Amino acid sequence: MTTDQRKKLLDHIAQNGLNITRQRMKIADIFLDMPGHSTLDQAYAVVSAVDPSIGQATVYRTLKLLCDAGLVREMHFSNAKARYEPVHGTVHHDHLLCDRCGKLTEFIDPEIEERQIRVAEDHGFLLTGHTQLLIGICPDCRKAEAGKAQ
Repeated sequence: MTTDQRKKLLDHIAQNGLNITRQRMKIADIFLDMPGHSTLDQAYAVVSAVDPSIGQATVYRTLKLLCDAGLVREMHFSNAKARYEPVHGTVHHDHLLCDRCGKLTEFIDPEIEERQIRVAEDHGFLLTGHTQLLIGICPDCRKAEAGKAQ
């Protein structure tokens, strides 16, 4: 966890009259250093490997706290489990989701970004944010399905 992230979390905890606990800080340290798009189960597996005394409910509540503090974004993609992604230091990106295996791939495309702004303007909207999700079948699943067909 960066110094800025720690300050933002501690400020949020203080402003909301919450307690600073060893478990919360450890979970925040671990999660904010993980790559993005983790499910609760994935986050819990990593945290419990470091500290088996921390329960899944504590990890879940801490992820919600990190979301409330603006350090983590909770994302829902189709019928898949919620995924959590650290916000700090990430550039805007969009996502490709495999509807077979659930693999999530980030991509950045300036042309799509420019087009979305133009579409919003054409409809009189001031774009303040967006989420782009393209759903399909990843190369690994396509390959596996092609192998089954033979």
